Amino acid sequence: MKISQQQLNDAAAKQIISPQQANELYAFFEEQQANVAQFTFTHVLYYLGGLIAIGAMSLFMTLGWSSFGGAGILAISLVYALLGLSLTHHFANKQLAIPAGICATFVTCLTPLAVFGLQQWLGLWPDDSAYRDYHRYIAWHWLYMELATLAIGTIIAWRYRYPFLVMPIAVTLWYLTMDLSVMLAKSTDYETSWELRKLVSMYTGLLMIALAFWVDIRARAANAINHKDYAFWIYLFGAIAFWGGLSLQHSDSELAKLGYFAINLTMIAFGVLLVRRVFVVLGAFGCSFYLGHLAYNVFEDSWFFPIALSLIGLLIIYLGVLWQRHEQVISQRLQSFLPLPLQQLLASKHG
Repeated sequence: MKISQQQLNDAAAKQIISPQQANELYAFFEEQQANVAQFTFTHVLYYLGGLIAIGAMSLFMTLGWSSFGGAGILAISLVYALLGLSLTHHFANKQLAIPAGICATFVTCLTPLAVFGLQQWLGLWPDDSAYRDYHRYIAWHWLYMELATLAIGTIIAWRYRYPFLVMPIAVTLWYLTMDLSVMLAKSTDYETSWELRKLVSMYTGLLMIALAFWVDIRARAANAINHKDYAFWIYLFGAIAFWGGLSLQHSDSELAKLGYFAINLTMIAFGVLLVRRVFVVLGAFGCSFYLGHLAYNVFEDSWFFPIALSLIGLLIIYLGVLWQRHEQVISQRLQSFLPLPLQQLLASKHG
């Protein structure tokens, strides 16, 4: 719920609160949101500049850097890292949490480049692939870079505790699922390798979602007032890894396809419950795929299917009306069966 100064003024005009309380409440809400990313021109500039700097050292790296050699790449990465840490300290001391978090994230994103330079310098790089291929291709020899990034990212995130620092950790975990599957699939048969990759992605995504859920509960318990969203990026890439691996599975069984539909419905419910849009969006895509399968394959020649589907849609709308009428009673009754930390988390999402 977003509350504006005008809404508080309107409440004061109706004598629900006093004008002084309206001003004090608005000042309090502004203070609470000072270090939360918002769609403002200042924050857009922060993230635009940060993403350009991060992209320059990752996605947009040119082949020209190969001329520096392994030692040169390592040295430049360390200089950039020291600069990034200095800026992080500078912004943190000035209570500018968002630019401080972006600079700390920039340092974490330098880790794979530094490890690449170190491996080349020591003669441990296995082939002639360039660093920019790290973000384009799946290969087993990226594992050292990924493990180092996870280690450095965890240390920096523990030290500075800015939510944006979880982003490179989540991306690296996502990369790790794909590269681990290549290492585990020693078979040269592409079909066998592809099946294993899908399974690894699906199960690793589940583990990432479980990790994000744990982080969500711990973050809420640790700071009930100024709740920082540390779990967002882990949820995002965990959901993508799980749903992508699941959706790429192939089965000729209609029962299995129905199970896929049920899983996607569960994702939508989970997303609504925890206010995580990524689950709702991916679940909606999955449900659409299943309904498309029914329309174009199972009931291709049936005139009744569109009518039945329309009636189901109207029934769902009616269930929504019933839910709205009795939501508070049902929610309280269901939440009473949950553990206390989970009840507190849900209360913070829907309070």
